[in-house]
This record gives sequence, C-alpha cells and structure tokens, in this order.
Amino acid sequence: MPLALLALAVGAFGIGTTEFVMMGLLPDVADDLGISLPAAGHLVSAYALGVVVGAPLLAALTARMPRRTVLIGLMALFVIGNALSAAAPGEGSLLAARFLSGLPHGAFFGVGAVVATGMVAPERKARSVSLMFLGLTVANIIGVPAATAMGQALGWRATFLGVSAIGVAAMAALLLLIPRENAAAPSAGGLRGELAALRSVPVWLALGTTVAGFGALFSAYSYITPMLTDAAGYADTSVTLLLALFGVGATAGNLLGGRLADRSLRGTLIAGLASLVVILALFPLLMRTQVTAAAAVLLLGATAFVTSSPLQLMVMEKASAAPSLASSANQAAFNLANAGGAWIGGLALTAGLGVTSPALAGAALAVLGLLVAGAAWAVDRRTVAPGAGRVVAGHVPERAEAVRR
Repeated sequence: MPLALLALAVGAFGIGTTEFVMMGLLPDVADDLGISLPAAGHLVSAYALGVVVGAPLLAALTARMPRRTVLIGLMALFVIGNALSAAAPGEGSLLAARFLSGLPHGAFFGVGAVVATGMVAPERKARSVSLMFLGLTVANIIGVPAATAMGQALGWRATFLGVSAIGVAAMAALLLLIPRENAAAPSAGGLRGELAALRSVPVWLALGTTVAGFGALFSAYSYITPMLTDAAGYADTSVTLLLALFGVGATAGNLLGGRLADRSLRGTLIAGLASLVVILALFPLLMRTQVTAAAAVLLLGATAFVTSSPLQLMVMEKASAAPSLASSANQAAFNLANAGGAWIGGLALTAGLGVTSPALAGAALAVLGLLVAGAAWAVDRRTVAPGAGRVVAGHVPERAEAVRR
C-alpha cells in the first residue's frame, strides 16, 4: 500500500480524537465555564452539526480544486477550529469553534477516500479506504484516552492545543507524502457534475444503508455505560477500559471489512449488517455477566465497522463520475446516524423497556439497513442492461464490478 495512505490516517486520527474527546471532558469544561452539564453537551452537538453542514458544502465548493490542495486546506481549517476552541473565552465562542472544527470532518474523509482509492489497483480499493479509517478507529484506543488524560491533568484547553498539533503534523504529512500527480485532478464534472450525482437513486439507497446501519450502532453505543454498570455490574472506573476494547474491535473489523470487500463488496456489507443484528439482539443476554458483556462490546465494534469501508466504497461507485460530494455526504450520513440512533435508543429507555432496550432498538435499525441494502441490490439488478458491460466515460462498468459484488 502507498505510504501516502499514512498521511490520510494521521489526519483521520486527529479528527477522530477531537470528535470524541469532548465527551470525556464535559465535566471539566462545564466547571471551567460555569455552565451546566446539559449545556456543555451542546458542544458535542455543535461539532456534529458542523460535520453535517460542512461535508456536502465544502465538497461542493472545492469540486474544481486539486484534491491534494483541498485535503491540506481542510486540515488547516481543522487546526484553526481546535486552536480557537483552546482559546475560547466562553460558552458561545466555544460552540462556534466546535462547529468550525466539525466543518472539515466529512469533506476530509470524503475527498480522502477518493484520493486513497485513486492510488491503488481496483482490487485493493476497499483496503485503501480501511487504512485511512484506521486512524479514526485507533483514535478511540489511543487518542481519546490520552487526550482526556491530558485535559484532566493540564486543563481542557491543553487538549485542543494538542489536537491542533496533530493537525499540523497531518498537514506536513499530506504535503510530503501525497504525490501531486495522484491527487491533483479535480472532479471532471465540477460542481454541476457533483450535484448531479446526488440525483441517483442508488446513491440515496447507499446513503440510507449508512444511516440505518450505523444508527443501529449508535442506538446501543450511546447507552453502553449504563448497560455495563447497571446490567453487567461493572464499576464506573472500568468503563474507560471497556470503551478502549470497543476501539480494538472497531479497528479489527475495519481492517477485516476492507480485505473482504475487495473480494465481495455487497457480500461483506450484507454479512456485516446481519452479524450486527445478531449481536445487538443478544445484548440483553450478553450483559448478564461481565465476561460476556466485555465480549459484546468487542463484537459490537467489530461487526459495525466491518461495514464502514464497503459503505463508503459503495457510495463512491454509485456516483463514480463525480464521487467527492457523494463520498462526503456519506460522512454526513454517519453523523446523522449518530444523532438518530442515540435518539431512538433514548426512546426505548424512556418507554421503560429496560437498560438494554437501546440495543434491541439498534437490532431493528440494523434489520432496516439490511432491507435498504436489499432494495439497492434489486435496483442494481434491474439497471444492468444487456449492453451494460460497455465502458461509459466516468462510470464503472456494472459487469466488471459484478465479480467483486
């Protein structure tokens, strides 16, 4: 694999760290700024809103720019947002800085996925995407715990300065490691071509699969702490280590999914979603003992992230003539899944269905994801005409891709 993928992984590591570290720093931020915990929780929402807004917006606005330049510019915006977070004097300015930090998130992963797949042979595309996402999953094992510990020891502002430093390192890596000739070409169709890609039914079905599939994950994961403490009997102090175990599972699943998807993209996606249904449905049983609860956390990360590379690649292939916007929109879909999944899991708790009920709600969402993926497969079969093996400029021939599907 090209060394340039390391530069994308470093950027992903910084983004993953800043996305999730706020959750561990909320009490410190609330105390320092003199605000309530619910008010501090808006800082998490502000970042997610930035991702949803920035992913399609920045991808569209930069459609005619060289992709290497776009990636460096996005990382520069990331550095500025985190530096402003560190210097924010109050709640309002910190909310704005967190929103700004989230803006480049989706576009970086979206454009980065296009660049990553452009540097490898067709049979290694999914693996290249998984290596970029590796930075995101490793952030949950190393970056977030380390940044949280830094914030607790040196103050939460030091954490965001540290994340800014990671962003600077990522900019240097992008500049040095990504060849100009491999990432210079902008979208052939420009903004109009990128927007046209979103009129495709297969693209929207792929995005819908992302929302349902990862909504299933976040329905359970958002409430994993009370499940582990109230149902499995773990002490509060053990939760951090168990969440790192989730990161280990996510990392393993991400790498496995990349390898399997290069052999069968759709098969890997269907198998991953089906496995997620089973694990989430078994959560009420698995949470009865500490050993099986730990295994459940590991398997939740693995089964969910097995689908990350196939989902990203599927969106890109359905919009193969103008993939940057669709690829970035898939990152917005991930964050919509985060918010929507947490909301649906919360409804199950509010209804009094038990502390493990969010996992069962997640299982239902994963079933929905399977149904949407099945609908996408049916649409693909109907659109493969007798002459579909011909190469159309900018499009992936359906029969050529059928081997991997």
